[in-house]
Amino acid sequence: MSTTAEQAVPEQQEQQQEPAPLTIRERFENKFPRGLIIRLIAYLFVGHLFAFFVYLLFVLGGQNQ
Repeated sequence: MSTTAEQAVPEQQEQQQEPAPLTIRERFENKFPRGLIIRLIAYLFVGHLFAFFVYLLFVLGGQNQ
């Protein structure tokens, strides 16, 4: 009987151990899919590029008056 009891104790200890904490990248990727992050960066870049182009048009158009 003592052999069975000794085997049960390590199994309980293994089940009680918490999983290793996730790294910052793993937590971030669990919340946001990778494709979403890439699209977000691309849209921000293209949006700012377009805004700069419109601003440039107004600046150059204002100099011709």
